[in-house]
Parts: sequence; C-alpha cells; structure tokens
Amino acid sequence: MRLKVIKLIISSLFLVLILGLFYLQIIKGNEYYELSRYNRIRIVSIEGNRGRILDRNGVVLADTRVSFDAVVVPQEIKNKEDLFLFLSKTLEIDRDALIKIFREKSAAPFVPVIIQEDVNQKKAIALEENKFRFPGLFVKVGAKREYPFGKVGAHVLGYVSRINRDKMKKFKGYGYSVQDVTGYSGVEEYYDNFLRGQDGGFQVEVNSRGEQVRLLGKKEPVKGQDIVLGIDVRIQEIASELLSDQKGAIVVLDLDTGEVLGSVSVPSFDPNVFTDGSKSKERGRLFLDSSAPMMNRVISGQNPPGSIFKIPMAIAALDQKKVSVEKTFLCNGVYRLGNRSFRCSHSHGIQNFTEAIAHSCNVYFYNVGLLLGPEKMEEYAHRFGLGNLTNIDLPYEEPGLIPDPDRAFKRSGRSWSKGDTLNFSIGQGDVLATPIQLANMIATVAREGKEITPHVMISLGDMENKKLILSRDMDVPKKYFQDVKTGMKAAVGDYAGTAHLLAIKNLLVLGKTGTAQTSGGKNSHSWFAGFCPETKRKIVFCIFLEHGGSSYYACRLAKKFLLRMREEGII
Repeated sequence: MRLKVIKLIISSLFLVLILGLFYLQIIKGNEYYELSRYNRIRIVSIEGNRGRILDRNGVVLADTRVSFDAVVVPQEIKNKEDLFLFLSKTLEIDRDALIKIFREKSAAPFVPVIIQEDVNQKKAIALEENKFRFPGLFVKVGAKREYPFGKVGAHVLGYVSRINRDKMKKFKGYGYSVQDVTGYSGVEEYYDNFLRGQDGGFQVEVNSRGEQVRLLGKKEPVKGQDIVLGIDVRIQEIASELLSDQKGAIVVLDLDTGEVLGSVSVPSFDPNVFTDGSKSKERGRLFLDSSAPMMNRVISGQNPPGSIFKIPMAIAALDQKKVSVEKTFLCNGVYRLGNRSFRCSHSHGIQNFTEAIAHSCNVYFYNVGLLLGPEKMEEYAHRFGLGNLTNIDLPYEEPGLIPDPDRAFKRSGRSWSKGDTLNFSIGQGDVLATPIQLANMIATVAREGKEITPHVMISLGDMENKKLILSRDMDVPKKYFQDVKTGMKAAVGDYAGTAHLLAIKNLLVLGKTGTAQTSGGKNSHSWFAGFCPETKRKIVFCIFLEHGGSSYYACRLAKKFLLRMREEGII
C-alpha cells in the first residue's frame, strides 16, 4: 500500500513537470522567444577623462578633447556583408581591412569592437544617421589625448595608447579592460593610476532596431587627477631647438629642490601619432628607427662619461688622504706603464689639485687612480650615485655601470690590471653613466655632500611632492667639496681652463668637461656638466652630444643654452 502511494506521488510530480514544460515551450514559447530576440541590455560606457599634465607655470602639456569612435557589437550584427560595405564607403577604408580589424579585435560576442578611432564629425554624423539600418553599429563618444608641443619634451611626457596584451596580463585584477587607454613611458606611464579616470556609463534596454526602450541605470564618469611638473616648457623649447640637428640630451635640475626643470632627448617623437588612428605606419617606423627616437637618452642612455668622472675621484683622493690640494704631479703628456702609453690631451707640466681639474689633466688622475686603487674608486663612484638608479619618477631608468674587478674577472676570464685602473680613473674603460646621473652627481658636489632625488612631479591633485623627496648628507668633510668647486670654477675662469668658453659676463658657471672616446672609429662623446650658484634660480645641468666630438662642442652649446635662458628671464 505504501509503495503504491509513493509511486502515485512521483507520477504526479512528473506530470506537473511535463505540463510546465509544455506550457513554457509550446504555448508561451513563441512569445518568450520574441521577447528575448527583441529586448537586450546594452552597456554604453562613458570614458572618464584623463587628467591633464601641466608645466610649472600652468602651461598645458597634455590634455584631452572629445572624439568619436566607430563601434560594432558582434552579437547584434544581422547582415555583416551590408554593414561592412556601408562602413567601407563611409569611413573610406578598404572593406577587407575593416573585416581584418574586426576579427583581430573581437574578444567576445557581446564586447563592442572599435572599428575606427577618432572619426571626424562628418563621418560620425553619417554613422549615427544610418545606425537604424545596421543593428550593432553605434558611435562612441570618448576623449582623445593631445600634446600641444609635439616632440618638445615627449620623453618626459610619454604617450597613451590602447592597452596591449602584456600590460593587460600585468595589470590583471586592477580594473583594466581591453578597450582601455593606458600610459606608455614617461609621466603617462609612471603616474597612469592617477591620471586615468574612472569610466562611467549607461545601462539601457534596447529593441531589435537598437533603439533605447528604457534607461536602467547610470554611473557618472570620474576625471583623473591633474599633475603639475617641475618642467618649464620654455627650457624644453630652447633645448629642443639647440639639439635639433644632432643626437644628444640636455637635463636641468633646480639645485635647491631637485625638481627637473628641463629634460630633452633628441631624436624625439611626436606623441600625437599614438592617438591618431591614421598613423599606424609612422608608429611602426619609430620603433624600427636605428637612431632610437623612442629612447630617453637623459635617463636610459648609458655612455662613458670621460673626464667628468674625475670629480668623484678628486673627492675620494682628498677624503682618503691620498693627495692634498698642494700635491703636484708632473704631466709630460703621457703616462708610461710598462710598454704601454696612456696619453693626456696636452703636456701640462707640473699640476696641483686645482689645476688638474681645471685643465682636466689625465696624468694627474692616473696617479690618483693608482693611489686609490679600483676598490676605493668603485666605492666612491657608487657613493656619488654612479652605477645606481637615481630613482627619478620616470620608468625605464638605467643604472649605468661602475667596474668591479671581481666581476670583470668573472666576465672576461682575465685579471684586473693597472691599465684598467688608469682607464677607470678618467671615466673610460667599462665606466658608463647617464646624463641624469652626472647632473645629480654635480648637484651633490654643489650642495657640498647633501644629496637630493631628482623628480619631475611637484604636485598631484591636491598633494605636493615634498614627502617623496629623499635627501641625504654624505659623510665627507665640506672642505673637500669646496676644494673641488675651486677647480670647477677655474675650469671656466682660468684662461687655460677646458671650459673657458663658458666665461660669460655676469654669469658664474662652475663645471667639468668630458671627451669620452668610443670604439668603432666613431667620434668621441662630448660632455659638459656644471651649475650656476648665483642666478635667481640656481640650476645644475648636463649636456651630452652623442659622437659630438670633443668637449668644446658641448661647451659651445652650453653657452648658447645659458644665454638663451637668461634672455628669457629663466635664470
């Protein structure tokens, strides 16, 4: 009896289930099918504008403007052939090319695909007028990045572009989508999290013709934060103009704060090409160009510094009591080590400490190097920040290289020689440095041992950068810095000084020249690094001319640069 009751209950439940399925699929099936076909939820995103980048005087260096993108939603396309024929005529792009773009960018049936970015207003209106004919087609209103000064300071600013697969993988979990724009290089990349806005949008119900049925929800977009840089665009323009016909770099720091006032690397690139959909070939050429226009030579260009390296060696020699300022060495124009000859630029005769810096006497510093030994030379080079990152707030900074005898032995299989020490002492051999490192090293000397971290950002939204600045005091007596500065002053003021070209009336300049020999029969690199302690804004600067010849050419450019800045009232 109990078994019969259970069977009856189970049979009844199955009957109810079958009737329910019959009602839903047979009686109401067509109605529900029509509803599902005609009614869809669409997310219409609104980009949060990217924050602006401004120079120290409030001049806009990067901003956004309204733009229109042609977009299709794959799952809503009814007739792909008609749609792409229409798009080809309207956008004036080959149909096959459009289909290729569509296939490459399609991520999922419901994810909108941007067919063409930044279409002009006339084309955007044509798309809007015809979208009722082509379900799945719409115009997305967004924001496009613009750089009004083009190549001027492009390496500091960086550029923006659609996020690539590598970045998407790296920032997985940080709210990025495949349609997002993100920063690449420069400030755009380093401060991307602060610059990028938060997208908003509408959630709307649309019918089969793509027409809005009702608004389901709305989220307001949030603009990214503005960033103010220490950069003065006037310095950028002067430096770019002076470097326009050669490879090189100029960097200028505020001696009191470490703010980067100017930073130019040439050859450069126009960041606007990365937001112009019609310039994909130009973008490709930039990365293949053998002159490396995408490399920021200020922070990534690693080259032998030549005689500028004598400055930390001079401090080391005094601090280690290897020489005094009265100590002299005889320069006959060559230093003989066994059967090898290590040359000097001139036969300087008897040189004391100040004269050796002013005349950049190699023989004097060969002797200093042998007295110090490579280990102490390496130690002091690192203490002055060489071979280390300066930790400037820009991506892709390179550390340069300071030779390590043990590491050199492991790499080459040969032991360190006295000849290596001689080359080391004058910034040749394996020594490599960047312009920002040398400017920062000179700043430490000018501040008599007080180091400061160079930085480009001075305010972010409402926050100032003071808390991000690292300042240390080197454990070296100030007198030694004053002795070295006497030599740097004589390099300009002494008639026979290597930088006498920079003896400018009513403008005190202290500095050190560098002519760095290179391999492959190419011209030497030309360097000058110095500072102006009595101008209304105290500055330290470094000029680098890649294969530019002797240091004379860097000094000649430095003179033009300083005079132009004074004419503009900057210093």
